[in-house]
Amino acid sequence: MEQRSLKNYTGLGDKLLISLNLRSEEVERTLLMFAVYTLTSVGLIWLELSTVSLFLDQYGADKLPWIYIASAVIGSGLGFVYSWLQKIMPLRRVIIVILLLMAAPLFLFRFGIGIENVQITGLSLAFLTTFMMWLWVEACYLLNDLNTSITANQLFNIREIKRTYPIISSGFLVAGVISGFSLPLILYFVGLSNVTIISGLMIVCGSGILLFLSEKYQQSFPDSSRWIPEEDEQEFSTRNIQGPLQGYILPLIIFFVIAEVLYVLIDFQFFYQLELQNPTTDGASQIATFLGLFEGVLSTCQVATQWFASSRLVERIGVFGTAMILPIGAIALGLFSFTGAITGLFSVFIGLVILRFLDELLHYTLIETTGPVLFQPLPENIRSDVQTMVNGVAEPFSTGLSGLIILAILWLCRLILNPSHSGFQDQQGLIFVIAILISGFVWLGVIWLIRSQYIGLLVRSAGKGRLGVLDVDMRALKRSVVETLQKGTAEEDKRSCIELLSQIDKKNVGEILAPLLPVMSSELQRQSLEVMLNHPNPTYLEQLRSLVQTSIPPEVLALALRYIWLTESEPEINQIRPYLQPSVDPVVRGTAAALIMRRGDRGQKAEATNVLRRMITSKLEKERVMGVRALGEADYLQGLRLYVPSLLQDESLRVRKYCMDVIAATRLESYYPSLLRGLSYKSTREAALQALVRLGNDGIPMLVKLADDSHKSDLVRLQAWNAIGEIGTIEALDALVNRMMTTWGITRRNILRRLLTMPGEVGIEGVLERVGRSGVEILIEQELMFMGQVYAGIVDLSRVDMTSTTTLSPIVEEVNGKLSTDYTQMLLRALKLLELDAIERCFLLMKFLYPLGAIQAAAFNIKSDSRSNLARGLEILDNTVDISCKRSLIDILDQNSYEEKLSSLSEMVVYKLMAPSERLRHLLNLRHFLSDWALACCLQMARAARWGLTAEQTLVCLRHPTGFVREAALAYLRMASQRALVELLPNLRSDPDPLVAAQVEQMIVEFGIG
Repeated sequence: MEQRSLKNYTGLGDKLLISLNLRSEEVERTLLMFAVYTLTSVGLIWLELSTVSLFLDQYGADKLPWIYIASAVIGSGLGFVYSWLQKIMPLRRVIIVILLLMAAPLFLFRFGIGIENVQITGLSLAFLTTFMMWLWVEACYLLNDLNTSITANQLFNIREIKRTYPIISSGFLVAGVISGFSLPLILYFVGLSNVTIISGLMIVCGSGILLFLSEKYQQSFPDSSRWIPEEDEQEFSTRNIQGPLQGYILPLIIFFVIAEVLYVLIDFQFFYQLELQNPTTDGASQIATFLGLFEGVLSTCQVATQWFASSRLVERIGVFGTAMILPIGAIALGLFSFTGAITGLFSVFIGLVILRFLDELLHYTLIETTGPVLFQPLPENIRSDVQTMVNGVAEPFSTGLSGLIILAILWLCRLILNPSHSGFQDQQGLIFVIAILISGFVWLGVIWLIRSQYIGLLVRSAGKGRLGVLDVDMRALKRSVVETLQKGTAEEDKRSCIELLSQIDKKNVGEILAPLLPVMSSELQRQSLEVMLNHPNPTYLEQLRSLVQTSIPPEVLALALRYIWLTESEPEINQIRPYLQPSVDPVVRGTAAALIMRRGDRGQKAEATNVLRRMITSKLEKERVMGVRALGEADYLQGLRLYVPSLLQDESLRVRKYCMDVIAATRLESYYPSLLRGLSYKSTREAALQALVRLGNDGIPMLVKLADDSHKSDLVRLQAWNAIGEIGTIEALDALVNRMMTTWGITRRNILRRLLTMPGEVGIEGVLERVGRSGVEILIEQELMFMGQVYAGIVDLSRVDMTSTTTLSPIVEEVNGKLSTDYTQMLLRALKLLELDAIERCFLLMKFLYPLGAIQAAAFNIKSDSRSNLARGLEILDNTVDISCKRSLIDILDQNSYEEKLSSLSEMVVYKLMAPSERLRHLLNLRHFLSDWALACCLQMARAARWGLTAEQTLVCLRHPTGFVREAALAYLRMASQRALVELLPNLRSDPDPLVAAQVEQMIVEFGIG
């Protein structure tokens, strides 16, 4: 059985986590956030439904437009309040204060309800209270969503939130089910007027859970801002948005504005008709009961749609097909309501109830699902800005705009209709239905316009390599590729489209490319055929046969012949034998011979073998190159394998490179060592690397053995890790992750870099699947513990002389006309280099948990000499990282003394003051974690200071794979024990390092050893 992970998922709980796409370390935070969002949403929905009931019963729906207008102003204002609070208190306190601010007015509203005899500026206190309650509901929804989003972004990193936030956000839908069906019971037991108190208590309960979360995960929240800009710094100006981007962004904004306008129009008319249906004195309770049941049924359908239908629908009909469902449904139901009301079959209210149900159902499921995808074609540097503009500015503005539109329609109805007429209200309702129909048609037009711009931007994004193909509308993308290939656009764009198509639909790529082959340039034909050959399909044989009959370059002809030959069930040899003639181009001749060797009979294979033999033994380089290249396409070399040794020694570099590919393609195991040796030479390194990658899992054991061989150069070992990373299979990931956990220093750094650069974040996900977030945090803590040992060494060893450790004196000085080496400073500098290496590995490890751009920006600024840049980098890190050791990490990266850095690691490393000699011996006990240079410096320091080392430490260093470490060990042993050195020298004569061997010979002569 394949080992798919370093973890075993066998229990019921683990299977449940897999079904929810969660990891065990995320469960607690996810469930607590889900509980917070559900509790606060239940309270708000109860408050909304009771407020709507009170307002409609007492004051009517005519005043709703003023609420829409005022809510737009309040929504924007509260956004500024939220930002202001973050400036005066820590974020983990802000999120609690916001919930308490939401709850506090709810307890006060209870006293203003029903007080009609108190007038304020001509309006009763009861009206003002109910009016403010509705505004506060709208504001609380905005604050609650913003608070939940910000808190989730702090508690989860960018990769975790993709899995956890869908569960958290479904808390609102679950709250709709709970609050809707429970509201009649609440009304029965506490009454309509007391619902505000119950709602406030629910929000307070949510704040209590959030308080627990914020205290338990303090490291997830940043401290106050530490970046103070310098005087000469200027804020980054607004980016210029023009051309195709401007043509896309404007319709995109209109899309969300029209969506909100349509929502508000339906919302207003629904409440207006609901008021007309409940004119009795007990109308408020009846409205509240109806709304509660309506909300319960609606939310149940929303949960089912969101969990089981939304993503499948997007996959089946595409983003734009999904986005069109709501406007088409609104138009259809609008026409249905209009026809029913005109013919008298049913009232406008019935149609509005159905329309409201559809709008609520699809608005918070399909539109919420497809909306973020529409931002994907935008460049990353402006995407967040545009999303902020849409969500923070356009949507509140559209609510106010909707209020003005409703007031205009009401004024128009009074102007052209007779308000005293008995059918005035129905006529007014029909005019609103017409407005809804117009909005639906406008929305459809905007969606169509966005789609046309979306196609162009997708192609440009693909050409510039910034498109995440997993997050876009695949149907639209494939259509854009076809249109781009058919039009007379730039060759570069077409090449990008073919490459992108091969990534998103490898198996069906021929469906699009095969019909277009005759009209493509020769370069595009070659690229298309190479892509199609990855998954050959006999369906496109006729197009390929037609292509072969035309005049095409030899490279394209060879690829076409290969495609035809591989896809035909019973190929005829006689059709390809003419291509074996010496007059045929070597590219085509070699391909034909290789194909016949695959599927011909004995005689035909012999003929093809002779052709290839003449080619690989020819004096012409091109003949040999094409012959060896063809050998890689044959299944068996038969007698031609005898030529492999000579081909590996061929004077032509191209021949040697293609020979390596032949070894991998035909699995010539006896020549695998030649591939490994090829990694050592610059000329053949790339070819050897690709050949080893082609071996797949078969090459992993010998690559791991080579990478683990400490006697090989760091460059060769790095190439071995790179090859394993390019293989990219489950077994390759297992090998990389296993070594990442057990190696140290430059080896761990190389593995981390290789994992981070694997395409599609395969390496990142592979690490998180195997060791989890907790495993990565353990590795970061290991690095910090190692830095603690380094700091202890710097602090203790800097007491050897009076030189300050903060400003290093030159390592080599001239004393009395002779060069003198300051080994103390040399060792201190080596230790500081170890600190820099460990910090680099910490940043690499953090990239597995957080956005690469944020960590890269933090690292870049922290390395700067500018105080402002350092503060900016620490601020980025403080706002991005939420590991448990964050405070220690930030203190280390800050400009603190080594004593202060050591103190910040007191919880991980217990520091005990040691004498310099004792500290040096302690460092040598940690030799597996030291770099080769630091180890050599320790030995030289011990020799210069005449400090004693243990016999084990000395002997181990004499056997070290690095030459200059063995050289330093010999120098130390000469000082410490010449008797032991004399005994060991004869055994060291065969040292592979010429410098060490020369040193040994010099000592042998010096001591007179025979």
